[in-house]
Amino acid sequence: MNFPASVKELPRTDNLCEAFDAPVTSETAIPAYMEEVYDWAYVNPRNVALLDRPIIVDVLLFGNARRLMRSALNEIAPGQRVYMVAHVYGDFVKRLADRIGPEGHFSIIDVTPIQIANCTRKIGDLAHVSIEQADAATHIGAPVDTALSFFLLHEVPENKKRGIVNSMLAQVAPGGKAVFVDYHRPALWHPVRYILEFVNYKLEPFARALWSREIKEYASDADDFIWEKQTFFGGVYQKVVARRRG
Repeated sequence: MNFPASVKELPRTDNLCEAFDAPVTSETAIPAYMEEVYDWAYVNPRNVALLDRPIIVDVLLFGNARRLMRSALNEIAPGQRVYMVAHVYGDFVKRLADRIGPEGHFSIIDVTPIQIANCTRKIGDLAHVSIEQADAATHIGAPVDTALSFFLLHEVPENKKRGIVNSMLAQVAPGGKAVFVDYHRPALWHPVRYILEFVNYKLEPFARALWSREIKEYASDADDFIWEKQTFFGGVYQKVVARRRG
């Protein structure tokens, strides 16, 4: 499977399966763990077209997608500078762009060209949106009011988790915040806990780490921030907010 060398070369088409036919270059190389673990979900064009639907997202999150998206949106004010690591399936990026509005700026990165194409198809025509292919574990951009990770950390290896958390925090301006919405350790009584045990074993080998480690533990300069955590759905999900002191 081949991808175009840059976003500027992406054809304007609603058919993702037709959008990728240029040679792979070093700039478009996909991390090995993505191809080995998540090709089925985020790289294969036919599956991307199938999975990128609000109803699928809600099913995968056991009916909690809208609730979790609303909670994330509540952390963002119109006119803010917002940076998000990784494109999100469904209509979340459109809702975020609308929330921020033309007085603010919405910057999105993703490591896979097909997700860049997908995001560009949804909101690439908005003047206050910028979309860039980059690795969230190393990318450092301009200071922002809010840096957002929505269900990314559970999909990456431990070294990537640390890199993503630290890179996000490095971009938070004084008085700004980083917001992480992701999986959490479910209560022992929760039946979803045992479904996720199976899913993590079969499909998501990096997710279980968030059952035993706090997101704060991945931050090298955690004391520079005030940390708050809220859990949802019997502990299955969490929202962690890190507010930069000063």
